[in-house]
Amino acid sequence: MKVLKIIGLIFVVLAIVAVSGMFYMSRGLEEGVNVVINPVNLSEVEDGVYNGRNDFGRWTNELNVTVANNKITNIEIVKDVKFAIPELSAKLFQDVIEQQNITVDVVSGGTVTSKSYLKSIENALNN
Repeated sequence: MKVLKIIGLIFVVLAIVAVSGMFYMSRGLEEGVNVVINPVNLSEVEDGVYNGRNDFGRWTNELNVTVANNKITNIEIVKDVKFAIPELSAKLFQDVIEQQNITVDVVSGGTVTSKSYLKSIENALNN
């Protein structure tokens, strides 16, 4: 009988952990999907390294964006999102540099993360 109570208690604890984890992972998703990325006029951005940050829960990040001759030449992560996927950021940053545009398509499967990085780039270049 005591073993059944222990097993039941373990089951309840695991259920609470699972529900809490699902809440944490989904909190802010809808708001993050709806973030608007505004275009930046690179012809108005002087050469230099610009720091940008986006504070948004587990998607908070900080980037350095290098501009030379009115072109984005490099994007470096200073502080990454909580659950970083290096392939996602590499693909997104490559697209931004190739297209010289921050209104690029987000990386599939990482919409909120992509938008958070793009917002950091926008913040860097608009400050």
